[in-house]
Amino acid sequence: MSAAAEGLHQRIHRALLRRRAPAWLMAALPWLGLLSLPGLALWAVWVVFDLLRLRRKTTQHGLRWLDAAVPALEDSSALLVNAATPIARLQQRRLLGRIDAALEAPTLQRIARQQARNGWPLVAFSVAAAALVWAWPQGPAGRGVQTGAAPQAAVMGALTVHVAPPAYTGLAAFESAPRELQVPEHSRVRWCLQGAASAPAAEPIEISDGTRLPLGPDCATWTASESMFWRWRGVRYTLRVVADQAPTITVRVPSELIHTLGATETSARIAISVRDDYLIANASLHLTLARGSGENVRFSDRELPLPRSADPRARDWEKTWTLTELGIEPGDDLYFFVRASDNAPGRVHISTSPTYTLRLPGPQAASEQAQALPMLVKPENLRSQRQVIIDTEQLLADVKANPRLAAAQVRARSEDIAADQAQLRRRYGQFLGEESSLFGDVRGHDEHAGEAGAQEMHEVMARFGHSHDQAENATLFDEGTKKILRRALAAMWDAEKALRAITPQPALPFEYRALEAIKQLQQADRIYLHRTAFVPPPLREDKRLTGDVMGARSYRRVQGAMAEGVPAPLLELMQALAGDGPLPALWSTSARAWIRQRLGAEEDRLAAQRAVQDVLDGCATCRPALSAWLRSGVGETAVRLQASASGNTAFTQAWRQAGGR
Repeated sequence: MSAAAEGLHQRIHRALLRRRAPAWLMAALPWLGLLSLPGLALWAVWVVFDLLRLRRKTTQHGLRWLDAAVPALEDSSALLVNAATPIARLQQRRLLGRIDAALEAPTLQRIARQQARNGWPLVAFSVAAAALVWAWPQGPAGRGVQTGAAPQAAVMGALTVHVAPPAYTGLAAFESAPRELQVPEHSRVRWCLQGAASAPAAEPIEISDGTRLPLGPDCATWTASESMFWRWRGVRYTLRVVADQAPTITVRVPSELIHTLGATETSARIAISVRDDYLIANASLHLTLARGSGENVRFSDRELPLPRSADPRARDWEKTWTLTELGIEPGDDLYFFVRASDNAPGRVHISTSPTYTLRLPGPQAASEQAQALPMLVKPENLRSQRQVIIDTEQLLADVKANPRLAAAQVRARSEDIAADQAQLRRRYGQFLGEESSLFGDVRGHDEHAGEAGAQEMHEVMARFGHSHDQAENATLFDEGTKKILRRALAAMWDAEKALRAITPQPALPFEYRALEAIKQLQQADRIYLHRTAFVPPPLREDKRLTGDVMGARSYRRVQGAMAEGVPAPLLELMQALAGDGPLPALWSTSARAWIRQRLGAEEDRLAAQRAVQDVLDGCATCRPALSAWLRSGVGETAVRLQASASGNTAFTQAWRQAGGR
């Protein structure tokens, strides 16, 4: 079949589908109203069959329908499929030129009306079948008596579950038939049984923690504090409790924790989003402006509440501030964070965002003296190896968060950190007698003595002599301290080289290595003295200075025994579960307490409680599962060594030498 003929068949088939589609939809509505899966399945089978039948009819008779409906085609549509002779191909080209003008939408609709029925008889049949299915299980007497969830409750034994969420959530109470539910924390759950007054001996509600709630004239009530499952008439239903979450705060603008404003910028934008699961009670923006330097730093604070929105669970706020409104001047820093709280009664959840910084740099000194003294840029007390590591990690985090960060900015920050590292290196280098030069050799002679003769001479001088012309020997430190200093300075030097090469990632290991050496230097002179002095027990005031020692405790300390990781009742239960014998008395209480204390995951706790209930019901094959859940709660207990007193006399020594024990 040619492409032109295939295109004609497709257009005719789409027209037939548009003709039949309303009937398909109308036939499905009764089954959707009944929520009948078998009915919907039969409807789907019918639609597929009707669709295939229309496709087959279009392929077989589509061109004949065109000849009958469009006289302009001159009964020559068959030539679109096969044109063997030159005259036939000429007629085919003529038809291709006329076909687009002839096959307009009204023509296709007329063909569809003639060749495809509207399908309303099938719709009527579907409605009648759905009505018969709806009326069959209820009968004429029960029709229209119950609606919604009540019919399902009647099927399940006339038990209805009523859930009343806490008032602060703003959620409406609802009722349902027995099934798995998800409720907010602290919801009030009631199980009500119709006709309970006439049946006082109804089966109680069994909760997974061992509680049994009787069903009588008054409904059984329980407050949802944790996820659990309940059982009635041998069927379990899970009730999952959704805990109230703290508000989540997102600072959209600025994107980095420290945002440096440009010299030409006159405004700063702050955009904040706060979300909560129920309601945001309070949300505020806290601003702190720092002005000055050294000991003359002044701080000013202010708090701005975030406005409410139409949705009580969300607050979106953004504003473009002018620097005048914020009060920022060159050289100032503005710190801000967001604090939000919800409306949970009793224990309000409070969330606080990280502190963001808006920094407006001051004018840089243009003199060469200021440029040659990097200590004027950052205070001396802020230069530490830990601060160098923090600045490097912050630079790497900013580059990762913003890959399009300007190369000039990355270079400037890396060189600033390298300058701080160089200054710190020179500060520690002076303890080895080095001069304060930018390119001093801090690696020592041990790393550059490559020749065997020089190495041998160095070892001889180190053992028998003392070189007065070396700078390191002018200090009063011992050789061990000097080695640690040299290792720290070498690591600082490698970190500085990587930072000046604008590769901060390789500099981090050297910075941590330098920090470790500095910590060794700081802890070298620390001495820990264990307190061994006698501490007498406290005495009552009425016994002081009386000479009465009756009731006074002995000061002799008895070595305590190792605390047991597993309680004795639980050990007895686990041993009993390994066999087929009877279980200890009140074993379910200790097992449930152990499960609640040791199993933190919600699914694990529910599965273990199901195993407890199965064993209570007499399931012998469920004992290994319960034993496994109890063992999983043991975890890894700490190994504690208990010393035992033993004498070491001459007799015991001779006894051991003779082979005794």
